[in-house]
Amino acid sequence: MEAARSASASPRPQAGPTPLFGAYGIVKRFGGFTANDGVDLEIRAGEIHALLGENGAGKSTLMKILYGLLEPTEGVVTHQGDIVQLPNPDAARRLGIGMVFQHFSLCENLTVAENIALVMPRDFSGRALADRIAKLGIDYGLHLEPDRPVWSLSAGERQRIEIVRCLLQDPKLVILDEPTSVLTPGEAEVLFSVLERLRAEGRALLYISHRLDEVRRLCVRATILRAGKVVSACNPREETARSLAAMMVGSAVREVTVRGGGAVGRERLALDRLALPAPGLHATALRDVSLSVAGGEILGIAGIAGNGQAELFAALSGEVRAADPASVRLDGAPVGDLGITARRRLGAAFVPEERNGHAAAPAMSLSENALLSRHSTAPLTRFGLLRPGAARALAQRVITAFDVRKAGPDPAAGTLSGGNLQKFVVGREILAEPGTLVINQPTWGVDAAAAAHIRQAVIDLAARGTAILVISQDLDELFELAGSIAVLHDGTLSAAVPAAETTREAIGLLMGGSSDAAPAPAH
Repeated sequence: MEAARSASASPRPQAGPTPLFGAYGIVKRFGGFTANDGVDLEIRAGEIHALLGENGAGKSTLMKILYGLLEPTEGVVTHQGDIVQLPNPDAARRLGIGMVFQHFSLCENLTVAENIALVMPRDFSGRALADRIAKLGIDYGLHLEPDRPVWSLSAGERQRIEIVRCLLQDPKLVILDEPTSVLTPGEAEVLFSVLERLRAEGRALLYISHRLDEVRRLCVRATILRAGKVVSACNPREETARSLAAMMVGSAVREVTVRGGGAVGRERLALDRLALPAPGLHATALRDVSLSVAGGEILGIAGIAGNGQAELFAALSGEVRAADPASVRLDGAPVGDLGITARRRLGAAFVPEERNGHAAAPAMSLSENALLSRHSTAPLTRFGLLRPGAARALAQRVITAFDVRKAGPDPAAGTLSGGNLQKFVVGREILAEPGTLVINQPTWGVDAAAAAHIRQAVIDLAARGTAILVISQDLDELFELAGSIAVLHDGTLSAAVPAAETTREAIGLLMGGSSDAAPAPAH
């Protein structure tokens, strides 16, 4: 179905030239919940426009309306002043709207060219398509090998596929959702150059990111949502990251305070030449991984997605067991052959990367989710029977301590926004006061206020004597949290170096696999 133009009168844009695309009076209701409440947004040709807001503010809903994935309950979308209908993404693409999603939608076993061909007209195939991919690579610096299978590519190369797929459709508006979340600093710089080139060509870009320094660098206009409503508009270059964050959440975001000078205790977590085969075709083998974390320390593990982080977490948590029990130790005890529950009983706690489905069961209530990971370490059972009241009380303690915002007294985990669910699963483990905490991507896709809350809780836990290992692709996060940083690349872990004695650029080189890169002293 074509994107249809309405003959009815167009809404009046704000002062200035007619915007390339506009959204006026957008309301989207899901039952009794209003995700967008009278939202107005104008996007002009030749600008990079930021859409900001905390988790649950309504950004994703508005973005899906603009891309034809959702239809508004009320309000209209316009193109060059005329009302248009966007019943599906095909209609949006035909009108010139393209989107690069945060989570890649690629088929691992297909080649680069085959993945791109999936969304192209049938006459774009074979040699002609390969030539177009090559030309875009030259024009924009997005070099790709059309015959490479996707499973063999880095996260940065996979994102290039998503961008090339979008650009081959010659979009007038490109929507980008958290585009740097899995990139090294070097890869992010390449992306920024591409975005500036697209802006200079007269295309419009809608940029969604929680990385506010990037927003200030790239964007000259920002629309800020809070609780589904537009609460502010500004030039990000005239603001600070802190003032932007305050607009998003409605109050000043507290600074993370590092608890320095605390005594370092005994070794609590250690890996000794841990080696595990790849658990699947596209997984990564771990090769002689060694590390040590003492009580009071935070060790950061940097790396690009797909280099063994998931496999390392599984080995640390006991989801995958090692042949040599001594290759994993907790407080000196060999635990490599023990499962998750046994390791929890020895004082360990774990927060996996994927909050929905791995850290929490979306269809289960918060109290039931508290029971899932704390049944063996908290008094939640008696004589083999569950104690629902105790589970509800534990869930409420987490909700109160970590400011988890929810609807109803004990809602299903899947009804929470991403940031609030992340606060819940992190808080559930931290309130156990573990001797060792392993946490993977602690603030992935989380807004500034929630990220600050989580990071402060992690730092405070370390100050109380817990050994903490943080796996993250966010270098800003690691430099804020960790005393030392090591890099995981292709299943091999580099030596840990003090964060104060290295730079983001040096760590980024190691993340990219540079064989001669060594952490350089900070200037």
